[in-house]
Amino acid sequence: MLHKSFRFFWVAIVLCAGCAHKAATYQRATGLSEDESGQASPAYYAPAARLRMSLAGGGGDAVLAAPRFVAVRHKLEIVEAGSGLAKSIEAVVAFCGTIQCEVLSSNVTNETAVLSPSGNITARVAPQDLNKFLDFVGKQGKIAQHATESEDKTAAVADVEAKLQNQTEFRDSLRRMLTKPGVSVADLLQIQEKLAEVQAELDSEATQRKVLANETEKVYVEIAFHAEQRTISRGSFASVGEALRDFGSVLGDSLAALITAVAAIIPWLIVIIPGSWFLIKAVRRFRERRRAAKAATPAA
Repeated sequence: MLHKSFRFFWVAIVLCAGCAHKAATYQRATGLSEDESGQASPAYYAPAARLRMSLAGGGGDAVLAAPRFVAVRHKLEIVEAGSGLAKSIEAVVAFCGTIQCEVLSSNVTNETAVLSPSGNITARVAPQDLNKFLDFVGKQGKIAQHATESEDKTAAVADVEAKLQNQTEFRDSLRRMLTKPGVSVADLLQIQEKLAEVQAELDSEATQRKVLANETEKVYVEIAFHAEQRTISRGSFASVGEALRDFGSVLGDSLAALITAVAAIIPWLIVIIPGSWFLIKAVRRFRERRRAAKAATPAA
C-alpha cells in the first residue's frame, strides 16, 4: 500500500509539471496570470491582461499586441536661493501629499562655514499626476538639469508571472492530493512539506511582482536642490587683506617645517661631528709626518 501511495504521489507531480508547462506557454502568449486564489488579480496583473485588439490590414484578422512594462526615472537639479531651500523642500513634500505621489526619502543639509545648503527628495508619482508634480517643482527655483531614463521590465514581469502561474497550480494540486482518501500518514507529511516549500516560493514571487508593479506603474522622481552660487566682487586691496589674514598661519607652517627639519638633522649630527673631528685629526697627523719626513731627508 505504501509503495502504491508513493507511485501515486510522483505520478501526480509529473502531471502537475505538464500542466504547469502548458500554463506557462499560454501565459507567455497572452500575458495573462493568476493570483494565489486562481483568479485574475486586478491589482498586480491588470496591465498584463489589457491586450489591445487591432485589425491587421483589410483582412480582418485580430492581432494581440502584448503590453510592455517600462520603468521610467526622472532626475532633476534645482538651483535656488539658499535662504528658501528648506521651505522649497517642505513645499514639494506637502504638494506630493495632495496628488497620487509617495515620498520615499527627503533630507536637508543646512548651511555651514564650509558647506552650502542642499537637499534631496525621492518620490514615486502616478503617470497622470507627473506633469503637475514637475510643474510645481519647477516653480521652486531654476531647473539646471532634467534627465529622463527608462528601463524595459517586460521580460522580468513575464518571468515572474509565469512562475506565479506555475507555482499556484502546483500548490492547488498538492492541496487536492491532501483531500484524496487512502493517503498514508507518511505521504501526507511529504505532501505538506512540499506544500510549505511551494507556498514560500509563491510568496517570494508575489513580493517580487509587487516590486515590479511599483516600478512600472509609477514614475520614480529624484530631485536635488542646490543653493545658488553668488559671485563676490574683489576690491583692489583684497589680496593684501587675505595675505594679512593668512600671515599667522603661514608663519606657523614655516616654523613647523623648520622644527621638523632640525629634528630630522639632530640624529645625524651625533655621527657627523665626531667623524669630522677624527678625520681632521688624521689629516693633520698625516701632514705632520710628511713634513717631518721631508725635514729628515738630507739635501742632495
